[in-house]
Amino acid sequence: MGRGKIVIQKINNSTSRQVTFSKRRKGLIKKAKELSILCDAEVGLAIFSSTAKLYEFSNTSMKAVIERYNQLKEENEQLLNPPSEVKFWQREVAVLRQQLQTLQENHRRLMGEQLYGLSVKDLQNLENQLEMTLRGVRLKKEQILTDEIQELNRKGHLIQLENLELNKKLNLIRQENIELYRKAYSTKDENEEGGNASIPYALNNEEEDSHVPIHLQLSQPDQNLL
Repeated sequence: MGRGKIVIQKINNSTSRQVTFSKRRKGLIKKAKELSILCDAEVGLAIFSSTAKLYEFSNTSMKAVIERYNQLKEENEQLLNPPSEVKFWQREVAVLRQQLQTLQENHRRLMGEQLYGLSVKDLQNLENQLEMTLRGVRLKKEQILTDEIQELNRKGHLIQLENLELNKKLNLIRQENIELYRKAYSTKDENEEGGNASIPYALNNEEEDSHVPIHLQLSQPDQNLL
């Protein structure tokens, strides 16, 4: 048989009430945790026992949940009450104006302006603040310069590797050119040696004969024959 329906009312027995509270509290916290994980919800749970003992669960921060709750509750109340919304925005404007004035005053003091009215302690705090700011700026500058130097060194190393690779290719091309040059001249020498065995002698005689002058002379008739 199934378990009977439990009547929802206060448990008079203190021991049973404490046991039920412990079980239900654990189950409620478990359900809240599952809800936050499954639905990506921001959950804040606070439980006070009858002895004023606090039990709480929050998947982010209980303080952040409460602040968000109060903010949304105030905004909802302002939407339901337009005059309150106007007052709210007026307060926001006043707060922002005060923050802007404070920031402008701090900026002028950091620039060395309007230092009148400051005590020695205030001036010392301002000096410490400037030194910390300057130290941070210098560290950032050194970091940027270091990164740039490392990048330039890396690029220089790559260029050096490319130069070595190009030199290797150039040397290979030179070697190929030398081999081609040697093959071309060896073939030329062989052709010249083979041609001198048959042709050059005749060519030289023709050249010599072409330069020798030819003298023609008519012969006189023989007188004895007459």
